Amino acid sequence: MKLQCLNKFTRLIETIREMQSVIVAYSGGVDSTLVLKAASMADLQSILAVTGDSQSLPRDELLFAKQMASYLNVPHRIIKTEELEDENFSGNPPDRCYYCKKELFGKLKEIAFKENFSYILDGTNADDIKDFRPGRRAGAEMGVRSPLLEVGLGKREIREISLELGLPTYDKPQTPCLASRFPYGQRITAKELEKVEKAERFLKNLGLKELRVRNHGEIARIEIMPEEILIFKDEEIRTETLRFLKSLGFKYITLDLQGFRSGSLNE
Repeated sequence: MKLQCLNKFTRLIETIREMQSVIVAYSGGVDSTLVLKAASMADLQSILAVTGDSQSLPRDELLFAKQMASYLNVPHRIIKTEELEDENFSGNPPDRCYYCKKELFGKLKEIAFKENFSYILDGTNADDIKDFRPGRRAGAEMGVRSPLLEVGLGKREIREISLELGLPTYDKPQTPCLASRFPYGQRITAKELEKVEKAERFLKNLGLKELRVRNHGEIARIEIMPEEILIFKDEEIRTETLRFLKSLGFKYITLDLQGFRSGSLNE
């Protein structure tokens, strides 16, 4: 491990150790997994990983979070969140993520109060402040700590440290919630979320790793890595993809020639 990364990781553990008892908002992603790993090494009085489960979370990701918490030998709890019932979220405004995080962090605060946890931690890192992240406002309002950000760890360093620690998340693709697949202003429903989840699972089963299926109503816009676009030269794969996505209710199936890029709906 590079000296700079080692120093930051040591500071991360020390920062968390001072908190004594923490709840980690745990998604199973590379960032929150490193926070959870560091917390497990910090000799805390108590630690609890909590995953918010809703229609916006793919079932595969929920299962992975369960497996990783078990792998790290950390107590794990799954709670139901109901952001889809909030018109401020389901109406899909540009600050949609604020209402989602407000719902999650509000429930975590209740657990922290009832069970005497000192702090709630999330996986916000030093690179996230460069992007449009309205959910950070909810964290600030709720007093949530972001230890990766506090010690200045960015995504590349987080992956490097995760690899050195043997964490299977070191090369895990970013997996934002399914609501991020909808253009702002297009209503988010449980049915449409399920369509996106099933479409993406189908494409992953073809061997594609980094991808999104953007839901534009009747149109499914597929984003995959540019070097993988030629997979659709195969007539059988193209035919099966069309058949399956149309069976979900999409009328038009398109392939974005720009390829996969995180946050393309913010363009």
